[in-house]
Amino acid sequence: MQYNLMIDHTLLKADATVSQIVKLCEEAVQYKFFAVCVNPVYVPLARSIVEGTDVKVATVIGFPLGANSTIVKALETEKALKDGADEFDMVINLGYLKSKEYRQVQKDIEEVVRAASGNVVKVIIETCYLTEDEKRIASALAVSAGAQFVKTSTGFGPSGATVEDVRLIRSVVGPDIGVKASGGIRDAATLKAMVEAGATRIGASASVKIMEELKVEGV
Repeated sequence: MQYNLMIDHTLLKADATVSQIVKLCEEAVQYKFFAVCVNPVYVPLARSIVEGTDVKVATVIGFPLGANSTIVKALETEKALKDGADEFDMVINLGYLKSKEYRQVQKDIEEVVRAASGNVVKVIIETCYLTEDEKRIASALAVSAGAQFVKTSTGFGPSGATVEDVRLIRSVVGPDIGVKASGGIRDAATLKAMVEAGATRIGASASVKIMEELKVEGV
């Protein structure tokens, strides 16, 4: 299995420097990762570095809290699309979900999907804050809103992806929607466990370390 083609090589830290973003993109090209995932301000830089390769540029929308107004999320998506982003990892409005304002949650996602103009939208449901029922509802809303992926975590919450959550999301969304596991995936064993549970994309900042581990294993 070509695990590198499942990885979004990620750097979203608040103090990430330009040189670190450049290094991230160069590593993504070297290891042939599926995408780099960067904050919106760095989309043009990332685009310029990976241009002419198969590496895609992913960015985040309403990140990391998801509490921006819907119009702001849509405008952020439109701007990032113009700047060269290929994929959009948006955070749902967790407060609305907790308040059972499900139509508002879905509308929020729908507007980002619309703004993405057919490009891939991954909906971050931030599983660490949700009950099992809320995880199911959030996943179903993402599918109903037209998103192509449900994603576990921002990596900024108290915990990240778990095998159990990946398995749960997969059971809700079925075989045709992507599941992205993100947050706390720092070694090859964890990556493989997530894939076995049903993840089709992995978000990681330790991607190079993971690939070197896989190389040692002969994978």
